[in-house]
Amino acid sequence: MKLYKKEGNILQILSFPNETAEKGDYLLVEDADAGKALIAQVIDMQFASIPGVLEELLRSLPDGGELVQGEDFDPLEIAPHITYIQDASLLICKIRATIEGETLTPSSSWLPSRSQSTIKKLPIPTLLKLTKVDGKLPIIMGSTKDASPLTIDASSLDGRLNIITGKKETGKSHLSKLLMLNLIGYGATIVVFDLNGEYHSLGMTSDGKRNTYYDKIHVLTPAQNFKVALKQLNLQVLLGILIHALHLPGTSAREFRRIWQSLKERDMLNLHELGEAIRNWHCNQHVRDALFSRYHALVNSGFFTDETGGTMLLEECLFKAKEHGGAIIINLRNTSTIDRQIVVEYVLGKLVELLTSWKLKAAFLFAEEAHLYLRETYWDDIVTRMRHFGIFTTFITNQPDTIRENIYRQADNIFLFNFTNEHDLEVVSRAARVDAETVKSIARDLPPHYCLTLGKVVKDFPMVVKVKTLDVKTMGETRLFFKNAD
Repeated sequence: MKLYKKEGNILQILSFPNETAEKGDYLLVEDADAGKALIAQVIDMQFASIPGVLEELLRSLPDGGELVQGEDFDPLEIAPHITYIQDASLLICKIRATIEGETLTPSSSWLPSRSQSTIKKLPIPTLLKLTKVDGKLPIIMGSTKDASPLTIDASSLDGRLNIITGKKETGKSHLSKLLMLNLIGYGATIVVFDLNGEYHSLGMTSDGKRNTYYDKIHVLTPAQNFKVALKQLNLQVLLGILIHALHLPGTSAREFRRIWQSLKERDMLNLHELGEAIRNWHCNQHVRDALFSRYHALVNSGFFTDETGGTMLLEECLFKAKEHGGAIIINLRNTSTIDRQIVVEYVLGKLVELLTSWKLKAAFLFAEEAHLYLRETYWDDIVTRMRHFGIFTTFITNQPDTIRENIYRQADNIFLFNFTNEHDLEVVSRAARVDAETVKSIARDLPPHYCLTLGKVVKDFPMVVKVKTLDVKTMGETRLFFKNAD
C-alpha cells in the first residue's frame, strides 16, 4: 500500500490487487523518520481513477460487444501491468489517532512522508491493547473480523446513555440481552420495559432448562402479579401518573391533592372512597369531570387495588436485585397504550423515589421501543435529570427518527446494526461521538448480527463485531404462518 493523499483527517491510500483490506479494517501508517504513526480506519473503497485506465478499459472491449476470435497480440507484454493497474483500489480512511512513542493522541495534524511511510494492517488485538479497551469487568461482545474477541468493560456502560438501533431482524434485542445478562452477573440492578414479552424466559436455556440467571429474573405483568395498593402509593407518584400519563390539568391536580389528603387523614384511601370523594367534592363541574375520567382510567387499568397483600412486589424485587444482581422485567405485552403509560410512569416514579432516598444505589433501564410509551418531553428528563438520580438508560429501537436529535448528541455509546435507508442513516449520523461518513459508509454494508460499536466502550475507535450467540430462551422470533412449508 502507498500513501496517496491527505485532506484534513481523511487519508487516501492506494491498494494493489494482492493486498486485501475491507471496510472497518484499521491501518497503521508509520513514518520511522518522524517517529510517529497514524492509525486510520478504512471507511470506503473505490477503484483507483487513473488517467488512461478508462481509455484502456474501453480499448479492451471488443467491437460491438462481440467476442473476438483468435489470439490477442501483445508483443511488449504490457497486458498484465494494465490489469494490475485496473484492479488497484483507493482506500478512503479516517484518521483515528496518532501514536508517538507509547502515547496515543486523537491528533491528525502532522503529515507523514509519502515516499518513506510504511502501511500495514493493524490487528484488532494490537489496537485493543493500544487503546486499553478491556477492564476489570469484561463483557465479551463477540468476535471481530479477524476472529479475535472484542471485550468491553461493564463500567463503560455505568452512568452512560446507550442506544441500540438497526433495522428489523438484525440482532438488536439479542445484543441488549447479552449486555443485560452480563450486567446481572456483575451484580447490577436492571429494569426492562419489555414491549413484546421476549425477555421473560432469560432464566432458561435454549433447550428449556434453568440457567444461572433463573433466580435473578423477576417478571412482573401489570394487572396480574403486579398491582399497586392505593394505600401504599406515594401522592407524588400518583400525581405524576395523572399529569404525565393521563394529562390532568393543573387546576384539577390541585383539587385531587386536597381530596387525597382528606382521605388520608381519615384513613380511607381506597378506590371506592376515592370515587365517592370526587363525586361529592365541592368544586367546578369541569374539574369534577376531569377527575372522574382519570379515576375511571385508573380503575379500568386493573393496575390499582385495595388489597395490600403482594402489592410491594416491585420494591421486593428491586431490593433482592440490589443484593445479588437481577433484572425486573416489566411485561407490557397485551397492555393498552394508556395502561402502558400508567405502568411506566409508576415504575419511573417509584425508581426515582427509591433512588432519592438512597434505598437503591443505581439502576440500569432497558427501554424497548420507548417512543410507544414515553411522552416527548420525558426523553430529556430521562437522559438528564434521571441520570443524576442513578438511572442509566439503554434505548432499543428500529425507528431511529423517533429518538430526538439532542438524545443522540448526549449518547455515550451507540451499537449500530445494518440500515439501508438513507434517512435512518442520516438520523444516526447526527450522534456526537461519531463522524457521519463512518456511519453512512460502514453501517450500510453490515451483515445481520454484525454491529458497529461506537463510543466510550471502544474508546471512540469504531469497531465492527459479530455479536456472539446466547444459550438462553430469547423468545424474540417472529411467528410465521409458513414456518414448516419447506
